[in-house]
Amino acid sequence: MTNADDLEAGTGRVANVIGLGLVGGSIGIGLRARGWVVHGDDASPSTLERAVEQRVVDRAGLARDAEITFVAVPVLSIADQVKRALAETSGVVSDVGSVKAAVCSACDDPRFVGGHPMAGSELDGLDGADGEMFNGAIWVVTPTPSTDDLTLASVTAAIRQLGAEAVAIAPERHDQVVAVISHVPHLTAATLMRLASDRADEHAALLRLAAGGFRDMTRIASGHPDIWLDICAENRTAIVPALEGLIDRLAHIRDVVDREDRDGLESALTAAREARTNLPGRVAHPEAMAEVRIPIPDRTGAAAEVFTLAADLGVNIANFEVVHMPESNRGVAVVLVDATVGELFRGGLIARGFKPAVTPLV
Repeated sequence: MTNADDLEAGTGRVANVIGLGLVGGSIGIGLRARGWVVHGDDASPSTLERAVEQRVVDRAGLARDAEITFVAVPVLSIADQVKRALAETSGVVSDVGSVKAAVCSACDDPRFVGGHPMAGSELDGLDGADGEMFNGAIWVVTPTPSTDDLTLASVTAAIRQLGAEAVAIAPERHDQVVAVISHVPHLTAATLMRLASDRADEHAALLRLAAGGFRDMTRIASGHPDIWLDICAENRTAIVPALEGLIDRLAHIRDVVDREDRDGLESALTAAREARTNLPGRVAHPEAMAEVRIPIPDRTGAAAEVFTLAADLGVNIANFEVVHMPESNRGVAVVLVDATVGELFRGGLIARGFKPAVTPLV
């Protein structure tokens, strides 16, 4: 397996992309722009042919010795294509699906780590592909105890090259979170759009008057329905409870409005406003960063523990790599975090048997 430092350098590296739609095409363009040779494959021969013609990928077919393979197919097909990539290539493998528990359970291999870039476009397919789509985006990775440390380091290095920020959480937790922040909002937007459309039959001017907040709230309803059929099927166990929670909250706010409970309404709106205002931002300045060096114990999945602990503590990992100590075969995880949480992170690591050292970056 290629060292993460080599992968970071980018020059002359080889990657595969399976599935050349919006996300897969964007990965291909982005990696090529950063010096990679990209091989691609797609279920549609015409799409694959166009991808080569348009220089989205360099060559058709999979390169067996590719250092990394990204699987960017519909969620119900991901597990089969990940298994194929593991069988037909020698490098690390990741996917980009928005549901993680099922594929991580089905593909429990040291060379695989699940992934989910929180980025997209209102455009569909290869025509919407954009190599800069991931700049500044969050890209979730979902390591499991069986994930090899260098697999995690290699995938996060490639993610950083594409301009994204890697955040790791457990697969099941990921599915619960995205049900709330992505899947239920889409279903809500679609439902609100249908409500407005139904009312427009009675009030012809309604949709013409719709603007501002309404358009912002319903923009995501323009997503392709086929994708959401698969997502709802794959993540049903997380989506249904999240919908029930939303329905309960809407029922409560309905009662508050019906009772003309001004205090209750103000309290609810104020709490929402404060929660929105307090959404965490990103660390922008090196002087605000601390380097945490963590010797990796000789146990499977140790690097994954570092990532999942950070997620549990609310610590954002701005950078992650694994380097090798010359005096042994063991590695050291080098992690950049906000300096204000460096000691919190250090304490959590010590409690779990690690021996970290924290140093201000500047």
